[in-house]
Amino acid sequence: MTLMGISDGTGLAGEFAPTTTYLNTASYGLLPRRAAEAVGALTAEIASGGRVGSGDFATVDAARRSFARLVGVDPSRVATGGSVAVHVGLIAASLPAGAEVLFPEGDFSSLINPFVLRGDLEPRFAPLAELADAVGPRTALVAFSTVQSADGRTADCAAIREAAAAHGARTLADATQSVGWLPFDAGAYDYTVTGAFKWLLCPRGTSFLTVGEAAQESLVPLHGGWLAAADGWESTYGPIGEVAPDARRFDEPPAFLAYHGAAAALSLVEEAGVAAIHAHDVALAERYRAGLAELGHTPVPGTAAIVSVPGLADREPELARAGIIASARAGHLRATFHLYNTEADVDRLLDALSN
Repeated sequence: MTLMGISDGTGLAGEFAPTTTYLNTASYGLLPRRAAEAVGALTAEIASGGRVGSGDFATVDAARRSFARLVGVDPSRVATGGSVAVHVGLIAASLPAGAEVLFPEGDFSSLINPFVLRGDLEPRFAPLAELADAVGPRTALVAFSTVQSADGRTADCAAIREAAAAHGARTLADATQSVGWLPFDAGAYDYTVTGAFKWLLCPRGTSFLTVGEAAQESLVPLHGGWLAAADGWESTYGPIGEVAPDARRFDEPPAFLAYHGAAAALSLVEEAGVAAIHAHDVALAERYRAGLAELGHTPVPGTAAIVSVPGLADREPELARAGIIASARAGHLRATFHLYNTEADVDRLLDALSN
């Protein structure tokens, strides 16, 4: 099972050149050739003094538009930045003291810590499978990853949204482990955050925040600087007169090298198509799950492109020495499958685990 364009030596085939059996996209995605070239070209221009400024805001906006298309929202709802934790911190700062924030147990720390470290909010935790039932009348915000980083479990997003709406709570979905392989509608949530250096194949330092229209009014652009201004270059000195009317007022100052690479990488994801990537990735994960069953191993149940096997975390160093790159997370051996992987990669991992 291979993605069209990678199997036939044309199209996307020349974009990747792994020298290992790389099964660790949930940690970081391989950088496509076009993205590496974009970063290299900008680096050369900056080093030579051949560029006015250190990057192109139009390229940042191209990345914004590309991401918006991938998650089904208007670009006016998308803010750009460098990390999920900073975007989450902006949301955490918007809540009143004493507000209850509900999380799944064991979710990724960048989603949780900005709320906990404020010290005056009320964090509450529930098992992922029971998260919707745990939403109550005191819940101000439900914050959860749509797919769990540690083991690939998938949240019941529709049930969580329904429960939040019934109690007047807002929703924050961390889609870092979803967007790029799993179809995702960011418009269904008040806020979403997505670290783009994993399944979206962007350089690290690329992160996207989406904010619903009503939710935009509750956020203060604390780190906006002059970029938060409606008139841009006219507000580079002194206080800003008027902030941008859309989510751009929540932009962080861009890391141009990362965003020049991101615009190129996102174009590749759009060309391949999330539906095709999803079918490809899930088929490989299913092949791996079936092979694990034959070996007598039981992975964490699910249908995600992330497959984690309890009790096998200690095999990770041995696999790395054999050129098979997976990861050890929460006591599990975690393998992930993306558009540059093939059935041969799956079979090599299974062969290694059979010994």
